[in-house]
Amino acid sequence: MNIISQNTAFGGMQGVFSHQSEACKGEMTFAVFVPPQAITEPRPVLWYLSGLTCTHANVMEKGEYRRMAAELGLIIVCPDTSPRGNDVPDELTNWQMGKGAGFYLDATEAPWAENYQMYTYITEELPALIAKQFRADMSRQGIFGHSMGGHGAMSIALKHPDRFKSCSAFAPIVQPSTADWSAPALDKYLGSDKATWRRYDACSLVEDGARFSEFLIDQGKADSFLENGLRPWLFEEAIKGTGIGLTLRMHERYDHSYYFISTFMDDHLKWHAERLRK
Repeated sequence: MNIISQNTAFGGMQGVFSHQSEACKGEMTFAVFVPPQAITEPRPVLWYLSGLTCTHANVMEKGEYRRMAAELGLIIVCPDTSPRGNDVPDELTNWQMGKGAGFYLDATEAPWAENYQMYTYITEELPALIAKQFRADMSRQGIFGHSMGGHGAMSIALKHPDRFKSCSAFAPIVQPSTADWSAPALDKYLGSDKATWRRYDACSLVEDGARFSEFLIDQGKADSFLENGLRPWLFEEAIKGTGIGLTLRMHERYDHSYYFISTFMDDHLKWHAERLRK
């Protein structure tokens, strides 16, 4: 693991690191905030998955999570959204595909399958590195994210209910298999057999029997992607009768930006901390 930068913030450490990824066949960058409490004891880990076009830096610079994470004693891990590098396949004119748009899945189709193994990277490779390099209590993990990252967080939590004790999302893509800005990417990454897409679709996972205790979703009503891409009401409908808890908060005037995310970041951190204490 290489240190790119380390800065003191609220008594803790905000770091940016890189390492050679076996899953993604190249160098990957990620950010970690370590709270001051980790000096003396292992602390819970909260994973934040970013959205389309983002890197680790967007939430690190605009998410405003450090003050509350330091107060609550949470380690925050912010991975990149895709593999990077000159040899990694990309669609330069399509922001919904390729670099910055890994969709937290394991691609099976050429040319994407060689590098775009983000599901394995997020669920296996990077957690092993975090456990080795930081004073992290891996028995207490939560996961959240924004937009594409909200999709990633919810689908990963549904597949790993024994690992994650909490899951929340800002404006998540709850049904990527039918959303305008994700279905074309799933087709290219996974092929035309839509049955294989269901493993990465929160609504489909619930329909197929996956369960998680509860979710918190915040959504802006002024979000330009709400009607065609996000549609949280589809998840609300999918979980009826399943016993899955959902707190869905719809906010007037808020859009899809980090102004929205930073406004409700403290709420999410407190929500996770309460569940990670158990």
